[in-house]
Amino acid sequence: MFCIKRFCFVMTIVSAAPLTELEKAVNHLIDVFHKYSNTSSNLIDPAGIEKLCSDLDVSRTDIRFLMLAWTMKAEKQGYITHEEWTRGLKALRADTIDELKKALPQLEKEVRTPSNFADFYAYAFRYSLTEEKPESTDIETICQLLDTVMGSTFRPQVDYFVEYLKIQKDYKVINMDQWMGFYRFCNEVISFPDMSEYSPGLAWPLVLNNFVEWIREKQA
Repeated sequence: MFCIKRFCFVMTIVSAAPLTELEKAVNHLIDVFHKYSNTSSNLIDPAGIEKLCSDLDVSRTDIRFLMLAWTMKAEKQGYITHEEWTRGLKALRADTIDELKKALPQLEKEVRTPSNFADFYAYAFRYSLTEEKPESTDIETICQLLDTVMGSTFRPQVDYFVEYLKIQKDYKVINMDQWMGFYRFCNEVISFPDMSEYSPGLAWPLVLNNFVEWIREKQA
């Protein structure tokens, strides 16, 4: 306390209020993001993603990383913004790498439910697009993507389709309509490779009509 003439003043030091649990979690998210981000761009770039995948014990081609990108709604392949990172980790209720790693098995289980998988499948295609090819993806990339996204669920269909895509000469790229057509094919043509219920008149993309014709010629 100090006095000036007749007035006395009491000086008090007000300490900062303790952080709430939410504030602590947000700070953790920021700290972990900066562990992997490029300081100049403030993005997790390809080098940061490699380090992130290493810490998560997954490869960049692992479907679980693609599912993580889907949860973040990451827009550009090979890059994660701070907003995307925060969105994804909040959705998974993880604010450390250990928690994120533990969340991956449950994430995979949830994504594979029918209500989520169609959206994830479409996202996988969009995520593969580049600035040079904003509407289609080259055959080599499509074959790799099919193996990653659909291989564990529809192995015979994927193997046949990949084989066909690699030997055919009519298509150098695949677009979204063709990509989604193969998803529909796998879910609706139950009798594969017999394909007794397949009808070319049911508005299939031409690439699938050609694919089915190719299989039937192999079986003849």
